[in-house]
Amino acid sequence: MMSLSRQWQIIYLITMALLAVISAILILFDFANEINIMDYPFSLIDNVILIIFAADYFIRLFLAKNKKKFFIHNILDLLSIIPVSQISWLFRLGRISRTLRLLRLLRLVGLSGRLKRFLNSSSLVYYLYITSAVLLLSSGMYAISENVKFSTALWWAITTATTVGYGDISPEKPLGRIAAVLLMLVGIGLIGVLTSSITDYFSKDNNQNINDKLDHVEKQNQELQAQLTKLNQQLAELKNKSAK
Repeated sequence: MMSLSRQWQIIYLITMALLAVISAILILFDFANEINIMDYPFSLIDNVILIIFAADYFIRLFLAKNKKKFFIHNILDLLSIIPVSQISWLFRLGRISRTLRLLRLLRLVGLSGRLKRFLNSSSLVYYLYITSAVLLLSSGMYAISENVKFSTALWWAITTATTVGYGDISPEKPLGRIAAVLLMLVGIGLIGVLTSSITDYFSKDNNQNINDKLDHVEKQNQELQAQLTKLNQQLAELKNKSAK
């Protein structure tokens, strides 16, 4: 039976993961211009989640024995509590406000860290999140720089990172070109690592099935050998009785 502390830990991880998903959806919809995260009720939801994450981070920091180690290993959690909406309220100026949207992308990367801790499975999940974070960050930079829809920017980022490169859209401003360089240097490598991780994942799965079948066959052989040994003993006893 699962202990009470373990049950609370699972509830905590699931709650944090759900809040991270909701916050990430709000940020993505904001970049896609489907909603304005500064408007009610989206701003209320975003602020409540931000407060919960901030309280969670600082409580764990307070309880941590090694504060420096905690800080280093929880950089993503720190990014997830960047108060972008509050900063944007102070700087409602065109260029500054656009630049602050990049901070929201960094917060999105931080939210992926909370999801990673919830799943906490294989390196495949880790590479999926890192690749997604790079694609989203580059897409946001491109959308802000070139003043295009986030969906268009995401399409550009995916085609660039996968080296398909249709060339139908390309960056013309410095920030967009920086996003392109980021994808060229990081995105392509991550896509390659992700592909190899997926291959290894399915390869390990097949190898595990083969090993399970071999273990089953070996177990059956051991049982047969035990039965044969028992039969031989019984035959030997019968021979001894008949000889007497």
